[in-house]
Amino acid sequence: MTDELTGIHILQTYKCNLECDHCFVYSSPNADGTMTLPQIRQILDESQKIGSIEWIYFEGGEPFLYYPSMLEGIRLTKGMGFKVGIVTNGHGSVSEEDADIWIQPLAELGVDYISISDDSFHYGEEEENPSKRALAAARKLNIPCSPICISKPFVEANPGHGQEKGKPIVGGGALFRGRAVEKVTEGLPLRPWQELTTCPYEDLQSPSRVHIDTYGHVHLCQGLCMGNMWQKPLSVLVSEYEARSHPLCGPLVKGGPALLASYYKMEHDQGYVDECHFCYLIRQALVDRFPEYLAPKQVYGL
Repeated sequence: MTDELTGIHILQTYKCNLECDHCFVYSSPNADGTMTLPQIRQILDESQKIGSIEWIYFEGGEPFLYYPSMLEGIRLTKGMGFKVGIVTNGHGSVSEEDADIWIQPLAELGVDYISISDDSFHYGEEEENPSKRALAAARKLNIPCSPICISKPFVEANPGHGQEKGKPIVGGGALFRGRAVEKVTEGLPLRPWQELTTCPYEDLQSPSRVHIDTYGHVHLCQGLCMGNMWQKPLSVLVSEYEARSHPLCGPLVKGGPALLASYYKMEHDQGYVDECHFCYLIRQALVDRFPEYLAPKQVYGL
C-alpha cells in the first residue's frame, strides 16, 4: 500500500445500547467484543510505524459505553500527535446538563471531530433525544461536529445526474450490509446481478482508512479483512497488502460482486438492491471458506 492510508478507525466495542435495523456490524446490547487499553496502545504504536496515518477514530458499537477507556485512548492518541474523531449516538446525554458533562472532557482533550447519529433508526421521531443534546453540547464547546442522518430506504422518483433514465434508485443512505440486509431490503427494486460489476462504496485498491476490532481483524469493509493484526503487526499487513492478490478483493477490484460470485461458482439470485447487497450475501456464503478474511462471523449475523 502507498500513503493513501490516513485513517485508523478503532471499533472499541461491538456492543451498543441500541439495536438498529440498518447496523452493518450487527451491534446490540448483547453483542460480544470490547477492546482493552493494551490493545488500543498496540494499535497506536503500529499506526505510528505506518507513517501516513493522520486520524484515529473511536467508534463501535457505541464507544460511550466504555467511556473511561475511550478517554484514556483519546489522551494517548493526542499525545502521539494524531487527530481524533469519535462516532457515537450520544449515549448518556439524558438531559442538557448530562450532555455537557459527557462532552466537556472531550473538549478538554482536544477531540477534533465528533459524528453523532441522529435519525429515526436510532431514536424514532423524538424531537428531543441524546443525539441532539450531545450535538448541542459539542457546538457549545466549539468541537467540530455533525449529525449522521440515515433514513429508511425509499425509491427516488427522479434519478439524479448521471443515472440511467427510468432506472430505480434507492435513497436514504443505508448501506446494505449486516442487519440492513435482513431488515430493510424487502420490497425494494432489484437490479440484475450481471450489472453489479464495481465496488462503488469502498476503494479496495488504495483504501484511505481501515477499521480494527478487538479480535484484531483489520477491516477494509465491514467483515472484509486484509488480515489480523494480533497475528501479524498492522504495519506489516499494510505494507504487504495488494488488493489483486487478496482472494476476495482481487475479484472485487476486477469485476465487483458479479465477478466474485462467478469466480467462486456461487449460487445466487437474479437480482439485488445494489452492489453492496450482492457482495455481502456472497461473502456471507463464503465465511467458512475464508475465515481469515471474512470475520468476525457475528458481522454476518452468524
